[in-house]
Amino acid sequence: MKLLEEAGVLKGRVALVDAGKVGCGLTVLVLIRTALHDARSMKALHDAVHAMPEVTGAYRMTGDLDYVLRVRVSDVAAYDAFYKRLIARVALSDISASFVMEELKDTTAVPL
Repeated sequence: MKLLEEAGVLKGRVALVDAGKVGCGLTVLVLIRTALHDARSMKALHDAVHAMPEVTGAYRMTGDLDYVLRVRVSDVAAYDAFYKRLIARVALSDISASFVMEELKDTTAVPL
């Protein structure tokens, strides 16, 4: 493990937490189209997702969407609070959310 860390192959070690048991049982996939496509807007979204601990994954996309966020919250009311904070920070042209009903697979493993 130490050799892999020194070589930069391992970026860190984590403990896997049962999100439901710590009050974050709702996973939401947030689909975003931004209002502007410039460096300043990209930085605003980057800064927002890094400042919001509910965001557990953030991806800049090709195709119709600009970004997809994976968000963990306790319930729909907590998602609404997250949504309001996000739209106050970033100019968006469209945002929609899909609430995960069942996680079939959720892993951090890299397929080696």
